[in-house]
Amino acid sequence: METYDALLASITPDAGETRTIIDPATGTPVGEAPVHTVEDLEATVAAAVAAQPAWAALGHEARSAVLLKAADAVERSAEELARLLSREQGKPLNGPNARFEVGACVAWIRAAATTPLEPETVVDDGETYAELHYRPIGVVGAIGPWNWPMMITIWQIAPALRMGNAVVVKPSKMTPLSVLALAKVLNEELPEGLLSVVSGDRAVGARLAEHPAIGKVMFTGSTDAGRSIIKSSAATVKRLTLELGGNDAGIVLPDADPKAIAQDLFWGAFINTGQTCAALKRLYVHDDIYDSVCEELTAVAAAMPMGVGLDENNVLGPLQNRSQYDIVARLVESARESGARILLGGNPDTDQPGHFYPATLVADIDNDNPLVAEEQFGPALPIIRYSTVDEAVEYANGLDVGLGASVWSSDLPAARKVAARIQAGTVWINKHGAVDPRVPFGGAKQSGYGLEFGVEGLKAVGVPQVING
Repeated sequence: METYDALLASITPDAGETRTIIDPATGTPVGEAPVHTVEDLEATVAAAVAAQPAWAALGHEARSAVLLKAADAVERSAEELARLLSREQGKPLNGPNARFEVGACVAWIRAAATTPLEPETVVDDGETYAELHYRPIGVVGAIGPWNWPMMITIWQIAPALRMGNAVVVKPSKMTPLSVLALAKVLNEELPEGLLSVVSGDRAVGARLAEHPAIGKVMFTGSTDAGRSIIKSSAATVKRLTLELGGNDAGIVLPDADPKAIAQDLFWGAFINTGQTCAALKRLYVHDDIYDSVCEELTAVAAAMPMGVGLDENNVLGPLQNRSQYDIVARLVESARESGARILLGGNPDTDQPGHFYPATLVADIDNDNPLVAEEQFGPALPIIRYSTVDEAVEYANGLDVGLGASVWSSDLPAARKVAARIQAGTVWINKHGAVDPRVPFGGAKQSGYGLEFGVEGLKAVGVPQVING
């Protein structure tokens, strides 16, 4: 365990080009991040190729033991990592934010280390005997986002390491310090060269996606960037796991209790100040309870403090970058100009420092309004009326993405019937975005392909091999 200052100093480059990382809440510098080059990437990949065979040879039990020690190391440095994450990404320490994210890193590492994956006997009839095994791929490239930089990096690297692979990580240029610090702590327990971070620009990411020594790429980010990775990876026929953009729908059935669900609706939409791929981004509410849901949700949202993340009182923070702030502001303005009703927010204080946009609820909005049809990725939730369940399902399925969705009801069997009709990789009931390291997670339609978490997530970072005979 190191102090915050020592941890930050340990990832600050001694030489070479750097980039100043700015706190999105205050506009002040957080630290200096290295700007790695394609040449740096080549050296890093070569080191990973050299380190991987010995790691693979250890076997599952020994690798899991090392990973559990790495999880302990993250836990020991949890507060220092959370403070750095809060300053760089903007999310508050409290609520489902920075401390929560670091805790999730520990939980996911331990889950990856302890989930059993046994050879599967697929045929044993006295004449034919066949077993299915999963072998290491080699080197996995992990390209992560800026919204949950530590947690999503762990989603990528923990199962890859467990399965005997080396990993080269390319973090977002917005949040490299968090990932560099996390890797530094993990590497206190991991063999040298096995896990490396290359903090570079788009050219570094493109080279990682096409590199002949990289056997698989795991990517979380926009659908457009995912398409680019598919193209870059095609020449070497890489395996891919892509968790891409979403615009998750929630359907509130007429028998739901507005007061009972309001708190969970709020966090389903506003976790990480709305900057979550699988957040609730468009809410469909039946006419019978529409006004009551709007009223209860507004009361919850109005009580949530927003501000600088290191203030222990806050649970909502700024948008991580100005580009995202501008997207949210544009979409809310388009809704206002269309005649939609602003229940809360929509009035940012442009004189304060930081990229703060207030928690915003928008009612009486058309389903084809840009705030509904486009992924806002921020603290603005449109609430759309519907009259029949068929109409709500049609609205929910009307876009070309399908990461997650939710159904809210007091009648569980009825909710499950509606859930089965929604085109999404995960449909939650009476909650939204509640991922679990034991439960497979992945998208439908243009929200990507491949599964993460649990046994299926381990299989996704291995090469299936059948031994027949």
